Amino acid sequence: MDTQNLQTFLLLSKLKNFSLTAEKLFVAQSTVTNRIAELERETEKKLFIRNKKHIELTAEGIVFKNYAKRILELEKIAIQEMNQSNFYKNALRIGSANTIYECHLYSITHSFITSNKDISVKVILDHSHDLLQMLEDQLLDVVFSYIYYKKFGYKCIPFALDELLLVTSPKNSFFTDGICKNDLLKIDYLMCDLALKETGQFIRSLFPSYYQFHFEIDNSTKLIQYLLDGIGYSFLPKSIVEPYIRSNSLIHIPLIDFDAPQIKSYIIFKTNNDNIKAFLSMCSSKQLLEDF
Repeated sequence: MDTQNLQTFLLLSKLKNFSLTAEKLFVAQSTVTNRIAELERETEKKLFIRNKKHIELTAEGIVFKNYAKRILELEKIAIQEMNQSNFYKNALRIGSANTIYECHLYSITHSFITSNKDISVKVILDHSHDLLQMLEDQLLDVVFSYIYYKKFGYKCIPFALDELLLVTSPKNSFFTDGICKNDLLKIDYLMCDLALKETGQFIRSLFPSYYQFHFEIDNSTKLIQYLLDGIGYSFLPKSIVEPYIRSNSLIHIPLIDFDAPQIKSYIIFKTNNDNIKAFLSMCSSKQLLEDF
């Protein structure tokens, strides 16, 4: 399957316009049409629904889009690995959920790259489900995830525990002695979709179904600034907010009639991957090396 055709397919699925896709690729519009037609002949499926106003992916096109991305990524990784020996002795590809990286992984990665100059390191931040798929496709060597992963040939070991704290600016002093579950609807709650599996489900369960939050964002570190500016309240991992609590920039609101769950994360890797042993030795859990 021609990777040039796959690149054209992905760009067209994003722009949803043949002429604009052709312009971005510096080719004629007929070239874009021919490349898509060739893919549809190869797959024996219609990938796009076309009309005069716009185009959309078919159900088959949506499925194919995921495979196209993975094929191109595999090609990219293959080229990198074939060339890496010219520059480094080895390579390490780490995947992590953003919050795990911010809370726990930066210091480990920093130590590793400063003490292993002959190993190239690539870190990819993404959602846990996508990272696990990349691990299965051998695009990653190790994944730090909020999802427990059980599959033959892989190890899934507890990595870190964190507390979930309700925090706000000291300017918001009404609930400093504590807050009841029913009072959560009275505060300006800033929703951060942490994608923390059970923890994320817990936060959602505190509010009515289809509740419309005043503000939502999918990156916990980007939410901090709003809290520092005195806007609203939010549940965040203790390891993120602790420095701000110590400096009195944020305050912790105690929970009166309910408890917040702990945040569990895991490290997942293939059992026969010797490339990651040096990296695992820098992680705090002794079980990592015992189970390697």
